[in-house]
Amino acid sequence: MISNDPPITPELVAAHGLTPDEYERIVALIGRPPSFTELGIFSAMWNEHCSYKSSKIHLRTLPTRAPWVIQGPGENAGVIDIGDGLAAVFKMESHNHPSYIEPYQGAATGVGGILRDVFTMGARPIACLNALSFGDPENPKTRRLVAGVVAGIGGYGNSFGVPTVGGEMRFHRRYDGNCLVNAMAVGIAETDRIFSAKADGVGMPVVYLGSKTGRDGIHGATMASAEFGADAEEKRPTVQVGDPFAEKLLLEACLEIMAKDCVIAIQDMGAAGLTCSAVEMGAKGGLGVALDLDKVPCREPGMSAYEMMLSESQERMLMVLKPEKEKEAEAIFRKWGLDFAVVGETIAAKRFLVRHGGGVMADLPIKELGDEAPVYHRPFTEPAGKPVIDPASLAPPIGLADALEKLVGAPDLCSKRWVFEQYDHVILGNTVQRPGGDAAVVRVNEGPKALALTADVTPRYCEADPFEGGKQAVAEAYRNLSAVGARPLALTDNLNFGNPERPEIMGQLVGCIRGVGAASRALDFPVVSGNVSLYNETNGQAILPTPTIGGVGLLEDFTRSMTLAFKAAGEAILLIGATQGWLGQSLYLREICGREEGAPPPVDLAAERRNGEFVRALIRDGLVTAAHDVSDGGLLVAIAEMAMASGLGAELDAPAAVAAHAFWFGEDQARYVVTAKNAYVVTRRANAAAVPLTRLGATGGEGLALAGERAPRIDDLRARFEGWLPAYMAAPA
Repeated sequence: MISNDPPITPELVAAHGLTPDEYERIVALIGRPPSFTELGIFSAMWNEHCSYKSSKIHLRTLPTRAPWVIQGPGENAGVIDIGDGLAAVFKMESHNHPSYIEPYQGAATGVGGILRDVFTMGARPIACLNALSFGDPENPKTRRLVAGVVAGIGGYGNSFGVPTVGGEMRFHRRYDGNCLVNAMAVGIAETDRIFSAKADGVGMPVVYLGSKTGRDGIHGATMASAEFGADAEEKRPTVQVGDPFAEKLLLEACLEIMAKDCVIAIQDMGAAGLTCSAVEMGAKGGLGVALDLDKVPCREPGMSAYEMMLSESQERMLMVLKPEKEKEAEAIFRKWGLDFAVVGETIAAKRFLVRHGGGVMADLPIKELGDEAPVYHRPFTEPAGKPVIDPASLAPPIGLADALEKLVGAPDLCSKRWVFEQYDHVILGNTVQRPGGDAAVVRVNEGPKALALTADVTPRYCEADPFEGGKQAVAEAYRNLSAVGARPLALTDNLNFGNPERPEIMGQLVGCIRGVGAASRALDFPVVSGNVSLYNETNGQAILPTPTIGGVGLLEDFTRSMTLAFKAAGEAILLIGATQGWLGQSLYLREICGREEGAPPPVDLAAERRNGEFVRALIRDGLVTAAHDVSDGGLLVAIAEMAMASGLGAELDAPAAVAAHAFWFGEDQARYVVTAKNAYVVTRRANAAAVPLTRLGATGGEGLALAGERAPRIDDLRARFEGWLPAYMAAPA
C-alpha cells in the first residue's frame, strides 16, 4: 500500500505470532496478501490473548446465568443485580508477562486496565484485589519482582483513589521464570445505567478520549501470547507505562458524559489498543468502522499507522457518541484536561477501514477479524492419577507444636502485612473488613448492604488433579465469602497456564475448566467474566496451573459481617465439616516432610453447599462469635490464625479416630472453625441439618494448649507469622 512497508515474509509473519496456516487463512479471507498494517491488525486480533483460540470451546461450557446476572461474559466486565436498583460490576485480568519484564509498570498498568474495564460499564470502582504468584524465595530475581509488583499495584491504586482490600500471594519455584499478577476490580452502577461496547447507528461519530497515543505497549498482546526465552529482558519496550492521575480524570469524565446521556457505545483501549476497541464495537453492533488516523492525538512525532493501531498506551477510551451530544461531551473532556478527537464514524458496510496520510492502510472485513479467528480443538492428555497418602504411613518428623511454628512462618502461610500495608485499603471510607481475613467486606454507598470480596486458588492441587483443583478453587472462594456471612453470588476467573500446544498443559486447562464449571453449577455461583492467560512458561518450564477465582458475595447488613478473631475467653471452639486427615498435596507434607506428592483432597460439592449455608445461617442468627474457613495448613493453622488475630489462646483436644498430625494439619475440604457462647444450640442445629460438628475445646490462655504437647505462646507464633516477609524483603539482594 505504501512503499516503505516492509515486505511480508515468512519471518515477519512468524514474528507476529502467526503460523503459516493462519497466514494462509488470512490471505484466503481477504483475497490478497495483507499490508504490513493489516498483518499487525490480524496479529493483534488473532493472538491467544484476544481471540481465546485455544480455550474458547471449553469456556463455553461454563455456567454463566442466574436470575441475578445482568451481564455475563462477552463485555468489558460482568454485572450482577444486588438489589435496590444497584449492580456490582467486576472482572479479573492478568498482566503476567509485562510484570516479569518490568515489575512496577507491568503491575501498575494491570491495575489501570482492570479499573477501566469496570468504569467502561458505567460503574464507579469501589475496590481492587490481586492474586500474586512468585518464584522460589531463593531465586535471585524473586525479591526484585515482589518489590516492584507490590509497589506498582500500590502506586497505581493509591494514586487513582481506590482501596485495595484483599488478595493472596504465594511462592513456588515453578514461577521462577514467569510471575503471575492477576488484578481484580469491583464497581457499583445503577442497573438501568449499564453501558456496553455495542455500536448502534450508521454515521455515528467514533471518538478518541483520554491520553495521547505513544509507542509504548506495541505488540503487548502478542507478547502476552508467547513463551519467554532468553530474550525476555529485550521485550521491555512492549510494556506499557501508566498514569493513575490521568486515569482518575478519565473516570470522572466518562461517568459525567454517561450521566449526560451522550454515549451509544464505549470500549476501553486495552490489549491491542485502537485495533481491538474499534473492531469489537463495530462487530458487536453489526456495523463497520472507518478510522482516520491523522486525527488521533499522538505524543510522539512520525508515528505510522501500524504503530498507532497496535499501541497499548494507557488511559485511553474509544466511544460512539450521539451526534447531537458531541459538543457537550467534548466540553466535558476538555474541562477534565483530556484529549477528545473524532477519529472516525460507523458505516453500513461491514468493513474496517483505516486511513492515514491520504492512503488506505487497512480495508478488512470487520466481523471476520474476530469471528474467523482460528478456534483450535487442541489435543490434550489427562494427567495420571496420584496415589492417596495414608496418614498412618507418614511418621511425623517433628511434634505438633514445632510443626505449627514452622508452618505459620513459611512463605505461603506467613502474614502478608508487608504487602497490604503498602496499599491504601480504607480510602473512600467504606472498607468494613480489611485485608488479612477470609474475605474483604466493603459497604455499598451508605449501607446497610455490603459486598464481600475474595481471590483464591490452590495451584498445587490443580497440578496434581486439575478437575479437583478447579472445583476446590471455586469452593474455597465460596467458603471465604460464607465465613464472613455473605451469600456468594458470582465469580470471575483468571485462568493462568503454560503452552496449550503441549497436550499435558492443555489437559490441565481442560480439567480445571471442567472443575470450575462443576463447582459453579453445584454452588449456584456463576462465572460472569474472566480472562485466559496462556504461554506462561520460560524455556519450556511451565508455571503451576493457576485458575484464580475472584468471588463476590452480598451482605444485607454490613454490621453483621463476621470476623475470624476470637472474641472472648471461655467460648466453645467448634469444627464444622468432616475430617479424614487428608495429607496429599498439603503444606504440612511439603514444608514439614519435604515432599510434594499425592492426590489432593477431594471436593464434595454437596457438602460445600450444605456446610456453607449452615455457617451463613449461624452468622445471620447471631449464634457464633467468630468464623474461619479451613484451608492451607489445615485445622491447627486456622485456629492459630484466629488466636493471633485476637491475642487469645485456646485449649484443644482431638478425637482419637484420626492420627494427630493428620487431624490437625490435613487439608480436608468443606470445613469451618467457629466459636460460640452456646455450643448446645449450635450442635443441635448441626444435628438437625446433618452437618458434621466436632467440639475441639475452648478459647482462653496465652497459648495453644494441645494434649501431650507443649503449648506455643500466641506472641511467639505471631512473631514468626509476621516476621518472615519483612525480614526477607529487608535482606540484601
